[in-house]
Amino acid sequence: MQQPDIPLEEPTRIDALRELELLDTLPEERFDRITRIAKRLFGVSIALISLVDDKRQWFKSKAGLDVDETPRDISFCGHAILGDESFVVTDTLEDSRFCDNPLVTEEPHIRFYAGYPLVVSGGSKIGTLCIIDSSPRAFTTEDEELLRDLASLAAQELIALQLATMDHLTKLSNRRGFETLSHHALELCRRMGTPAALIYFDLDDFKTINDEFGHLEGDSALANFAALLKIEFRGSDVIARFGGDEFAVMMLDSTEAGLDTALERFRHSVDAFNDEGLHRYKLEFSYGLVKVDTARHSGVASLVNEADQLMYQQKRSKRR
Repeated sequence: MQQPDIPLEEPTRIDALRELELLDTLPEERFDRITRIAKRLFGVSIALISLVDDKRQWFKSKAGLDVDETPRDISFCGHAILGDESFVVTDTLEDSRFCDNPLVTEEPHIRFYAGYPLVVSGGSKIGTLCIIDSSPRAFTTEDEELLRDLASLAAQELIALQLATMDHLTKLSNRRGFETLSHHALELCRRMGTPAALIYFDLDDFKTINDEFGHLEGDSALANFAALLKIEFRGSDVIARFGGDEFAVMMLDSTEAGLDTALERFRHSVDAFNDEGLHRYKLEFSYGLVKVDTARHSGVASLVNEADQLMYQQKRSKRR
């Protein structure tokens, strides 16, 4: 069996995939519709929208398959993202790269595979639209064009989702993206009985930065504050810019000590940024912290409202 090579632009590709914040999210009709169409049009047993992570391929949409992911080192899609066109294996048993692959010798017994890379903003190939069958088959030029068109549709949906849920200045989730991701995260915490908390941040005297130094410096302050949030909080936390100078972090599976440590680490990071003296402004912030209480909080909105009020209480206390 031949394992797929790692693309030269792998770090950039993984960053682009993670920025979409789609891994391990719930199914969505916009993507399921595409795999249903592909499965029907090609008459195959399986159609997938596969996202190739660092160690696995995870299926955002699947028609005809029960598993959610498979290891990347045995994946066909890992090979497909290495090229710019369709990657086709008409008969796996006749191909030395795949004849002893576990996905061939065991379930789902792949004999035919065709995948087309999904390209998002910036040109990164984050996964594929692929079709699979348990019998060998030919794949015509017309078939390749159809698969390419469907993959283009899937990529457009990914880009549209990214545009709708991402703040372009900071590259964080926007409010819409935060609410969607946090809703799924809270449901998971409820099912597993793990703690969660929301921290709502607001930059102090941000208007002064804009008024005294101009909006370019204001944008710089927002981007730098966002960068510090991404550095000091965990990759599993949901981080967003709500608009203006307001930010939020949903911390999952974090103890009270963990919350204190994270906030203290972030404060030190902001202080270090200010001490460098590389900018005409200093970053100062207020925050409100709310621990999730499933009996008291009906959802993300109630958490945000409570944390927002606590943040303003802290901000007012600084002005006295």
